[in-house]
Amino acid sequence: MPIWTHYFAHFMVAVIATISFGITFQMPRRHYLACGLTGAVGWMVYIFCVELFALSPAIATLVATLPLTGCARFFAIRHKAPVTIFLLPGIFPLVPGAGIYYTAYYFLQGEQELFASKGGETFKVALALALGIALVCSLPLPLPGRVDDEHRPPPS
Repeated sequence: MPIWTHYFAHFMVAVIATISFGITFQMPRRHYLACGLTGAVGWMVYIFCVELFALSPAIATLVATLPLTGCARFFAIRHKAPVTIFLLPGIFPLVPGAGIYYTAYYFLQGEQELFASKGGETFKVALALALGIALVCSLPLPLPGRVDDEHRPPPS
């Protein structure tokens, strides 16, 4: 089986999962495709970082969150909608849900070493997710119709 089928399957599952999450939160239908693509972009970057570049899950999450948040902002402008419509479902594939589950499980089972290990890893991934979103959202957006000082005609 060719390697591209592996990545195509990841792409399609990410699109479907992200759209499904959007449907659960009653997102308007016209945003389904853009939302799915946003989640797929983030997931594909994450998979490439982990599988091809052997990055840790926390670093891969940080790297994947940057283009994901950029896509969410792009689609928000293009669709004239709030960025959260695309960002919240888009980060769904990257949220460390299993890590949170196993952290709680190990805590309840009294396995302190596994609890601390999984909890630390989960915290790093969640922090990377928040940091990546904050980094991209702190970048200014160009205002429509605004002329830069360099391109402004001289006063008459």
